[in-house]
Amino acid sequence: MIPEINTWQNFFIKMDISFAGKQALVTGATSGIGKEITHRLVQCNAKVIAVGKNPELLSEYFKTTKTILTFYTIHNTYNSAFNPTNSLNIVRVRRKFDIKMVGTLPEYVINSRQFDINTKSTINLTRMVASDLISRKVPGAIVNVSSQASMAGILGKSVYCASKGAVDAFTRAAALELGPHGIRVNSVNPTIVMTAMGRKSWSDPVKSAPMLARIPLGRFGTVEEVADAVVYLLSDRASLINGACLPVDGGFLAN
Repeated sequence: MIPEINTWQNFFIKMDISFAGKQALVTGATSGIGKEITHRLVQCNAKVIAVGKNPELLSEYFKTTKTILTFYTIHNTYNSAFNPTNSLNIVRVRRKFDIKMVGTLPEYVINSRQFDINTKSTINLTRMVASDLISRKVPGAIVNVSSQASMAGILGKSVYCASKGAVDAFTRAAALELGPHGIRVNSVNPTIVMTAMGRKSWSDPVKSAPMLARIPLGRFGTVEEVADAVVYLLSDRASLINGACLPVDGGFLAN
């Protein structure tokens, strides 16, 4: 029987998860899953570089934390964000936007923006970070946020499924290439998460019912549940996990 844990902080303490002396780069950090991961990493004593389009969204949070965080928008360069005297040994890559591209194959034109945001940005940032880590002989951990849609077809989301499937394929191949340099690469593959965007898209019971019927646990995810998985994969507790695409989906992919 698993003992009850009152807070997630106690859980990470029991797991001996700490990022003291380490730097983390979190993209998409100003809302949703990225914001929650930023919060978790701060609580685990990481120095976090939070990257996002709307840094003012976290300004109130930054006023209350004792850990130093620095905002860098997506327009800042990687080199300007990190102190060269410090090691960057944690990277959390997340780029996800809702692009209205649904329907059957003949009904839409493939827009490269879907792949620019979901796939190319992941590849480009990983390349940038990995090159720096390798040049300085610094180990690291990268966690990409993919989707359950990468592993299962979803009606009306074929291009989105393809873009996330590419993230999974890249994650596995990058794990092979970067593993010899001490850099682990994994992904988490959540179900629908009830962020502000998720609530906007899936609060309608008529729309959500068919999707919920495919999830054995009968509910969508929370940002906290996805953040838990990401923090674990970034930590030394997951030191032998490399090239994994971890479902956080309530059993959706077990169907």
